[in-house]
Amino acid sequence: MANIRVSENGSIPLYKQPVEYVERKGIGHPDSLIDGIMDSVSLALSKAYLDEFGEVLHHNVDKGLIIGGSSNVTFDSAEIIRPIEVIMTGRAIQNYNGVNIPVDQIALDTAKEYLRKNTRFLDVDNEVTYMSKIVKGSADLTNIFNRHTDMPLANDTSFGVGFAPFTPTERLVIETEHMLNSAEYKDKKPAVGEDVKVMGVRDKKSITLTVAIAFVSKYFSSVGEYEAYKNEIKEDILNNAKKITKDDVEVVINNGDDIKNSVVYLTKSGLSCESGDDGSVGRGNRVNGIITPFRTMSLEAAAGKNSVNHIGKIYNIFANELANDIITSFPEISECNVNLVSQIGRPINDPKHLNISLSAEKPEDIEKVKKKVSDLAQEELDNIIFLTKGMLAGEYKVF
Repeated sequence: MANIRVSENGSIPLYKQPVEYVERKGIGHPDSLIDGIMDSVSLALSKAYLDEFGEVLHHNVDKGLIIGGSSNVTFDSAEIIRPIEVIMTGRAIQNYNGVNIPVDQIALDTAKEYLRKNTRFLDVDNEVTYMSKIVKGSADLTNIFNRHTDMPLANDTSFGVGFAPFTPTERLVIETEHMLNSAEYKDKKPAVGEDVKVMGVRDKKSITLTVAIAFVSKYFSSVGEYEAYKNEIKEDILNNAKKITKDDVEVVINNGDDIKNSVVYLTKSGLSCESGDDGSVGRGNRVNGIITPFRTMSLEAAAGKNSVNHIGKIYNIFANELANDIITSFPEISECNVNLVSQIGRPINDPKHLNISLSAEKPEDIEKVKKKVSDLAQEELDNIIFLTKGMLAGEYKVF
């Protein structure tokens, strides 16, 4: 039986507090792009190892960098004059039982394929350069990885955190970005680039969404067209917001624009990294897709960590899954926070400690469900291998 503690949360649930901030960096933000690239590299390496050896070998490719390029963009023309750079680093087994694994080539091919799938106007062969600096892993961590039998052993001492449910403001922020970057919306408004960032600020019953959108220049011939387009998108965001929250919502798009002097946020590719904005693994969204300074958060960079025994990835996903399952299973619970910590070398289904804090309208309801919540947590720990298999199959987002 794991060391599980279930207790009442001593703080006021966030949805009852007067203020909250929420941020979402969209799929084209450079921090999200490098997260997506490196996690895809981990999955590609895992597949290569499985195909060749029938098992996933030790690797962690959770370090990476996008260095922004330079571009010249006007209403009449656009070009990237210095390419975007993608640098991939980390550790991975490159030779096993006398067989060489082309780790660098796998990383390069995966990065190009990821950018092809997730951007529309970027020439991934000519406007981006790639470098893989993935090297052999340390002997002690490789030994821990290979030491397990039925249950992998944690390769780090770290913690994971999760919470549920999202507040209306959190839902509004993430669903605004999802709408703007959906295939359906791109068909309707193709000038909306993939680099979208949404910052939500709720003050009591008023929410301000500050939205940054890297517009694609080829769709505009004048600043007037640009401004009209922005206003149409603003109305779409407001109409979508009415489905999510009853609070008053204000939307501001590209607040740095200087319409009078025709200085506006235009790009060739729909990405800010074409003209200087950089990205780094772990600087963007948490594994639940948002950045929430009013919530408990981990600074762990989950993207690119292996899905077999790196609890920096596994425990953060597990914590959010467990929190959501508790909220679903026990409707009397209004808010759930989950924290758990590992010890290096300890089985991943046996954390050093797992803490669950609950909020409810009636405190006595928490006492009634404590044992059931603890049992559910133990059951999900016992089945954590199914979670890691789902992660290997790419079923869980990490940003």
